[in-house]
Amino acid sequence: MFPKAALITTVTLALLSCATPFERSTGTSIPFAKRSGVTTEDGLFDHELAIQSTIQTHNKHRQNMINLQNNDPESMNEGAEIKPLRVYNATANHHERRQKEPTIDEDSDLEWAGYISIGTPAQNFLIDFDTGSSDLWVPSSSCTSSVCTSKHKYTASSSTTTALKSGTFTIHYGDGSTVSGPVYTDTLSVAGITSTAQYFSPVTTLSNSFSGDPIDGILGMAYQKISQLGQPPFVNLAKSQGHISSAVFGMKLASSGSELYIGGTDTALYSGSPEYHSVTGSGYWQISGAKALVNNKAVNTGFQTIIDSGTTIMYGPPSAVQQFYKSVSGASLYDSQNGYYQFPCNKAPTVAFSWGGQSWTVSAANFNLGRVSSKSSYCVGALAGQDLGLGTNVWLLGDSFMKNVYTAFSFDQNAVGFATLK
Repeated sequence: MFPKAALITTVTLALLSCATPFERSTGTSIPFAKRSGVTTEDGLFDHELAIQSTIQTHNKHRQNMINLQNNDPESMNEGAEIKPLRVYNATANHHERRQKEPTIDEDSDLEWAGYISIGTPAQNFLIDFDTGSSDLWVPSSSCTSSVCTSKHKYTASSSTTTALKSGTFTIHYGDGSTVSGPVYTDTLSVAGITSTAQYFSPVTTLSNSFSGDPIDGILGMAYQKISQLGQPPFVNLAKSQGHISSAVFGMKLASSGSELYIGGTDTALYSGSPEYHSVTGSGYWQISGAKALVNNKAVNTGFQTIIDSGTTIMYGPPSAVQQFYKSVSGASLYDSQNGYYQFPCNKAPTVAFSWGGQSWTVSAANFNLGRVSSKSSYCVGALAGQDLGLGTNVWLLGDSFMKNVYTAFSFDQNAVGFATLK
């Protein structure tokens, strides 16, 4: 279980006739949530939870590489490969329409989720909105795992719009367990925006990794290329069916005031216009030409970046991350297996990323994952060195980066944009 107090935040979903910025208006309100990060309430680095988060990230993208190899192998990044499954020993303690959603902060900065409904009549689920995957799954009423007891469960026989399809869906997790089930289609609704015949899996086995986790399942928001189901994700399907006019969504991730807009971006949350960069076609929200800056000096240049709301921190190739921390005064390797580094807490570096335009700064608070121990003067940095199999010189930027910017994801333009938060 991930023990932290719940806070109220906001998520907004909107529908526009174009992908340009627009003013928000009132709409329908539904709950939205995020859960635990890797810093304890007393400001310490939760090493065990961080390792579990790293392994889950590794295994998620391992599955994405399998999906991409099956769907479109020519789109794989140079040097990309399917890495072996990583495991850990789990412990008892860690396991033109505009619509608006209020959000809940279940804990802090690991997962961004909101309520959706599936079926006719509607069956409600709390779902993680993940820009680093492309499939939807929820627990089934036929789930045999004990973890499902506390979850909302989908009952196919209760829906008049359900249809069983061929095939199965399976994800492997670091504790050796799986999420698996049959494949169905049904009507999906997110804050009143619907897609019909949406492919998803009502899973009959659920990993122990989700014990104590408030979410029921995951809604992937990346491209179809990395979908295990091989079907269009929600935003694309909703547009193709005419339920929305613009396949664009925007995210603000924060401890309070968090928002997700579907159908455009919310100008009330940022200044100026988003700075857009074309995606590479890898199936991810991946953009090229990045550079990392430490104290206003470029220390890594010309790399690829995947923007992933389903990843807690930031990862880069081990050699590149080692080079990065050589520019951080007093930094040293803290955990060689998982690539975590430490630095003097009173000498936090100024970290930023740029894609040829503005430099987007990661705040000291977002770069600091907490002190190594209660008596230590060293803190752990939010950039770790890991070869996730994503490809040569490909970095993964999760919440530790996204919390500093407003991020726009445009299927229409095949681009990711950043803007300055108000």
